[in-house]
Amino acid sequence: MIQQFGHTDSSNGAAADLGKLRLSEGSLDISWHHCSTTADFLGDFFAVQAKVGDPELNEIRHAIGYLVNELLENAVKFRAPGDIEIEASFEDGNFELRVFNLIAEETALRFQRLLSEITARDAGELLIERIEQNAADPSSSGSGLGLLTLMSDYGARLGWKFIHDERAGPVELQTYAALSLS
Repeated sequence: MIQQFGHTDSSNGAAADLGKLRLSEGSLDISWHHCSTTADFLGDFFAVQAKVGDPELNEIRHAIGYLVNELLENAVKFRAPGDIEIEASFEDGNFELRVFNLIAEETALRFQRLLSEITARDAGELLIERIEQNAADPSSSGSGLGLLTLMSDYGARLGWKFIHDERAGPVELQTYAALSLS
């Protein structure tokens, strides 16, 4: 069974600058440190590909790094054991990212409930509501603030595809993101 939320389409073609990375489960284990290191690397790599002036280059580097770090942290935080794969591309001012990982079925169901709300409402209004809720109850969690910030403040188009074969164990999660940087 496949369930989709948000925008899972891709507009970058075969001529796009493309990078693929795999964070492998192993002796180093996948941790938060890998998120920021990978985000910094992809931000630097694709900002240079943008070939624009220095002030815009720093903004592009920051936007790509923030997007990658946020989505990778979610993948690390909620994943089932296994590798995390990343595909990033840049073409005509459009940066696209896809993150692939496994998650437990129960985690997938909780995440799908959150995504149903996030993708059905205005991201800016929901972000303000969640900030106010979190200020009133600091112990609250699972609010999606990072995703809402990406959608509201960075104009990121986000999407998720859950692929689940009930006989095969964990759910395959594909996370899609696109930023217009021109």
